[in-house]
Amino acid sequence: MRVMGIETSCDETAVAIVEAPPGAKPVGRILADVVYSQLTEHRRFGGVVPEVAARAHLERLDGLIADALSEARLDFADLDGIAATGGPGLIGGVMVGVMMAKAIAFAHERPFLAVNHLEGHALSVRLTAEVSFPYLLLLVSGGHCQLLTVQGPGRFRRLGTTVDDAVGECFDKTAKLLGLGFPGGPAVERAALDGDPDRFSLPRPMWRKPGCDFSFSGLKTAIRQTAEKLPANDRQAVADLCASFQRTVGDVLVDRCANALALASAPTLVVAGGVAANAYLRTRLEALAVAHGMRLVAPPVKLCTDNGAMIAWAGLERLRLGRTDTLDFRPRPRWPLDTVGQSAA
Repeated sequence: MRVMGIETSCDETAVAIVEAPPGAKPVGRILADVVYSQLTEHRRFGGVVPEVAARAHLERLDGLIADALSEARLDFADLDGIAATGGPGLIGGVMVGVMMAKAIAFAHERPFLAVNHLEGHALSVRLTAEVSFPYLLLLVSGGHCQLLTVQGPGRFRRLGTTVDDAVGECFDKTAKLLGLGFPGGPAVERAALDGDPDRFSLPRPMWRKPGCDFSFSGLKTAIRQTAEKLPANDRQAVADLCASFQRTVGDVLVDRCANALALASAPTLVVAGGVAANAYLRTRLEALAVAHGMRLVAPPVKLCTDNGAMIAWAGLERLRLGRTDTLDFRPRPRWPLDTVGQSAA
């Protein structure tokens, strides 16, 4: 079974083709994976501009689809389905990908699959590792921070979410305040390598409180107030603040996940989303998993950020269950993951 996946929910234009053997064995194979990063278009604005992103998707998508087919040495007739991110995301970009996928599906008489972007992240680990359901998922990205149990495609139970800002957005804001550039996550991680995590004392919102919810707005405020007091051009102070911030985030994530482990009976802790690429945070979460007799599994770094392979794989998992979508599907700027089973099955 082979599925093409199209991802256009934010500032990455991505197309991939994946395949899986017959049966229930989860691990698949990536036949093609092409991505056009829009960093150059958005860097001068210090963040993603929705209109610019949608225009770039429109200009690049045709060529990327042709590139993916060429890389996989396939034609549309060799595909079993066409998947696209149907939401959540910047609605202009989502519309570009959905309309393209619908057109291909209609023209070549192939099933169309509207994939929840978050489900793409949630299931991506099964593309490259043997992870059985159920598992506990920490989904951390620029727009989302959630703890869920994953019982299967379209079967999610949310244990906790952020009450204000996402952790990835907090990384980006920290980088912007410290003049580290865009995207912020990798910039903060690099700076933290040379920093002293004990120099600055920062608040740990929700830490040691019951439940599994997150909060990062107070931490963002503390970073801004601390950054305003730093000496000009003091690189070491910037590195120390990044290291202190990163450790604080690690403390919060570990604390919240520990509460979730007490609520969810699962042998595996999975971390996915763009922030899952952070090596320090992976190390902290792995120590937590080991302490609880579990294993931590994360997708390869290139599958943590937005990509077409995760959309193709989520589509393939749904296609194997006979779940497809009609061509009157409407793109969604918001689409909670714990309702995906009811709204997209």
